[in-house]
This record gives sequence, structure tokens and C-alpha cells, in this order.
Amino acid sequence: MCGMPQPPPVRSTPARVSRPDASMSLLTNVMDHSLDDGYAEAAARKESEGAGGLPKTLRAKLGLAGGLVLAALVVTVGAAQARISAPVVAKEREELVDRVDAETKAADELERTVDRLRDDVSARQREALKHSGGGGQADLVSVLSGAVEVHGPGIKLVVNDAKEASTGGGDGPRETSGFSDTGRVRDRDMQKVVNGLWASGAEAVSINGQRLTALSAIRAAGDAILVDNKPLVPPYTVLAVGDGKNLSTRFQNSADGVYLSVLQEDYGIRTALSVKDDVRLPAAPSVIVRTAEPRTEKGTS
Repeated sequence: MCGMPQPPPVRSTPARVSRPDASMSLLTNVMDHSLDDGYAEAAARKESEGAGGLPKTLRAKLGLAGGLVLAALVVTVGAAQARISAPVVAKEREELVDRVDAETKAADELERTVDRLRDDVSARQREALKHSGGGGQADLVSVLSGAVEVHGPGIKLVVNDAKEASTGGGDGPRETSGFSDTGRVRDRDMQKVVNGLWASGAEAVSINGQRLTALSAIRAAGDAILVDNKPLVPPYTVLAVGDGKNLSTRFQNSADGVYLSVLQEDYGIRTALSVKDDVRLPAAPSVIVRTAEPRTEKGTS
């Protein structure tokens, strides 16, 4: 009799149980023993194997000693050469300083010679103007050309920078002339002042003792004002020979006098105008003598 097949017997497998005790012991070991112990063991092992420290063999020791001796020799030789060359360098420097001093003295002497020759040429030119033809107008030509010193009634005009030369704003005469709006006196300002005095009837004009002629130039070099290439410093004292009261009135009423008033009101430039009974102006430092002949055109047939 066949019966029903029997199922295979079921084997029981024991379940895996985690072991927290092993993990905790590993963490405790890491915490108790730092990595420094491992480094110390590696260093000890390396030293025992002869891989670190000083060389162990005689050949290596001799090589190290030779290298040290060579380094010491190089340092000693360098120090000896520096000590030997020090007096030579000092002597060369002293000779160079002496040469510079000698050349400087020679340049100063040449400059003094040039000044003497320039003064001599200027004096000869003034004499030539005095004795030149022209009849009764010779003296007038000498005055107008700046060849002689002049004195007489006139005016004194002092033009100075503002107390605080700061940037200003608004429209003004300087903006149209390409100048910045500051309280500094510019070369264009002095040009207008001098031209206004000439137009008002001045016979001779000087700025800070520098005599002006028809060939004089007022320019700028940076913030400095140059008159015939000589720098001037503020305040700028302008002396003009002429009919004092009339000259003062005409200048103040002229366009250039109004321009100066605008600079004073808008930019704080300081001015002071006074009439003098007698002002003295020196001769121009250099007078260029030029001659001209009338040109006659030939008639056509």
C-alpha cells in the first residue's frame, strides 16, 4: 500500500547573532592606543635596519667628512676674497666721488662763465640800442624794448593763490579756457593781467622783478609759472610804469580787469591794486636786437 510521500525533515539553522563586544573592543583599542605608537615603532624599526641617522659604513663617513671640509673651504675662500677686495672697492668708490665733485665744480664754473658772457652780450645789445639811429625816438625804443632801467609813477598789483586752493564748481572763465577750477593762479591768468596792463597804457611791466618785453613769454610747467623760462613763485607782484590813477582805472574797467575780479569772487584768488608815485623796473636780462628794412614792391609796366 502506497502511502503519501513524506516531506524531508526540516533542519534548524542557528540564527546569526551580532557580537557587539568585538566592535566595542576594537574601538576601545583605537582610543587607548594612538597612532603615535605606530609611528614610534616604524621609526625604531627603520633605525634598527640602518636606514636613518648618520652613515654606518666607513666610506659613507669619509664622504660626509669630505663634503663638510669642502663647504668650509668655500666659505673661508669667499671671506678671504671679500676682505681682500674691500679696500679696492672703497678706493674705487672714493675715486668716483672725487670725479663727480670735480665734474660738478667744472660744470658750475662753466655756468658762471655762461652767465658772465650772457650779461656782457646783454649790455652790448643795450648799448647798441642806445646809440642806434632813430633820432628822438631812440630813448623810447630803449624803454619799450626793455634795454634800460625805468622808474616813474605807476601801479603795483599783487596776485596770489587762494588761501585754500581747493576744487571749485560752476561755470567760470577757466572752464572755457581749458583750466581746472582751483584756487591756483595759472599762466593764462597772468597773461591776461599783463595784456590788460599793456592795453590800458602801461609803458613798462615786470613780474617779480622779471622785466617783460614784446618778445616775453608767460608759460606753465606743471603748476609753476615761467616768465622767459624762469620759474616764479606766488605771490606775483606786477609793477607797471604809467599814469598811475588813469592806468588803474582803465585796467579795472577793461575786460581783463573784470576777468581778474571774477577770479577773486568765484575762486578766492587774492588781489591787491595800489597806485604808486614811483616804481622801479630793472632792464630785461636779455634783449634780442633785430633790424628790419621796409619792403618796396617794384612797379609793373
